[in-house]
Amino acid sequence: MRQIHRQTNQRTKGVTKNERSKTQNKHRTRKKKMSCSVALSNSPVFSPSTTLFRSKTVVSIPSPPAETIALTLTHSKPTTQSPSSSTTSCSSPSPFRYRLQKPLTGFNSSSSLASGSGAAATLSKRKRPARLDIPVVMGFGGGLGTPREVEEAEVEREGHGYSVYCKRGRREAMEDRFSAVVELEGDAKQAFFAIFDGHGGAKAAEFAAENLYKNILDEVARRDEEDIKDAIKYGYLNTDAQFLKEDIRGGSCCVTALIRKGNLVVSNAGDCRAVMSRGGVAEALTADHRPSREDEKDRIESMGGYVDLIHGTWRIQGSLAVSRGIGDSHLKQWVIAEPDTNVVRIKPDHEFLILASDGLWDKVGNQEAVDIARRLCIGVEKAEPLSACKKLADLSVLRGSCDDISVMLIQLGHYV
Repeated sequence: MRQIHRQTNQRTKGVTKNERSKTQNKHRTRKKKMSCSVALSNSPVFSPSTTLFRSKTVVSIPSPPAETIALTLTHSKPTTQSPSSSTTSCSSPSPFRYRLQKPLTGFNSSSSLASGSGAAATLSKRKRPARLDIPVVMGFGGGLGTPREVEEAEVEREGHGYSVYCKRGRREAMEDRFSAVVELEGDAKQAFFAIFDGHGGAKAAEFAAENLYKNILDEVARRDEEDIKDAIKYGYLNTDAQFLKEDIRGGSCCVTALIRKGNLVVSNAGDCRAVMSRGGVAEALTADHRPSREDEKDRIESMGGYVDLIHGTWRIQGSLAVSRGIGDSHLKQWVIAEPDTNVVRIKPDHEFLILASDGLWDKVGNQEAVDIARRLCIGVEKAEPLSACKKLADLSVLRGSCDDISVMLIQLGHYV
């Protein structure tokens, strides 16, 4: 019996040893498998070391609201380690898995990350969508020479004996307008030109550009040639009265040049200006209407208004910085539309005439403007009046002008 018990115990011990060895082998296998497992913190970004990984790394991001990201890494081949080295290497690829508290935003399900050879894996940037350019449609009125068109930051035009360039300032929309009507009554020696500088919107400038020349020509037709100044005056006043009936706020300064029967008739209401080059010498044919002028200030105060100096600028009723113009219904008692008019007989030494808004004249002097334009228009093989207009506008911008700038150059030699 004792011998039987001994054999049974030996068999039992053998079975137990086999089970223990199997169990130990399982534990060893688990340890080997766990030796490549890495526990990561709840971080939205994981950048594996480049010393361990060489090939591409792919991140698969499931659609929200999934919170688990599976990150598969293909390891490099194991390197030979010295017995004393504490660094271990993995010989087979092992998946890493970690959890995020919140799903990543800004990526779709097809997003992927890649790391090149010798570079850490980084998140790719989302592409910015292309800009949308939405044009603003406005009208550049002005008789036969300036049909309605899409407003741009710059407008340029060349015609018989004239060139014009308009450059928008920092406003959202251009408030300047111009008129250019040539061959009046079928005569190539007659023309009408004008620059309009709107304020409080472009409506008044646009209205004046479309109607002022018509009203002036109507008044000229019913009067004698000696009454040309009155014809211009009532042309301005009639245009102003018509615009006031539209019940639209805003106003416009004006400078006009009517060339008729050898005469140059220049008029203005506001601070647009006309400067002529006579043998290279600048001659201003208009004077700006501003509240700072003594005669304008006296006129305003005699009619019950007042003029204040605000931040270095004289203003009517603390508001408008010009004392004449078309429109401005809320200040019409003091801001009149009656122009000043100057009649000059055109002579051979009258080279060209510059009509411009205050966006130019606030930064560029009269003689300086003539000198710049003359170099491109007089004594050269090919005159470039449009380039002269652009150069003057660019100079004003360079000196800090934020206003709309309109420059028109009229070559008077065409009308002698």
